[in-house]
Amino acid sequence: MARMFGLLRRAVAPGQRNGPSATATATRTPERRQHNLFEAAATFVAASADDDQDRMDEASGWVSPEALSFGVGELACRAVIALARERDESPETVARTLLGLADG
Repeated sequence: MARMFGLLRRAVAPGQRNGPSATATATRTPERRQHNLFEAAATFVAASADDDQDRMDEASGWVSPEALSFGVGELACRAVIALARERDESPETVARTLLGLADG
């Protein structure tokens, strides 16, 4: 799991293993803060739950559509796993219940 996050981190911010250097930060002009795909996904999903279209649009602009889709999928997997553990049910049962599907 840690290896996957390392790969994702390098893909999202190549060449920044320890963050931007002090020199780069001091000489850089102020700009919009960079958001990672997991921040975008969390904000997008929370905004969707709150029916906040403006916030959804904002989060959608933080990363590419592909990255947002990946992040939302990862968030869904983690949420289903957490609920399954909490309910002592299988992830499939939880996912089907959340979607209102009959037992398969």
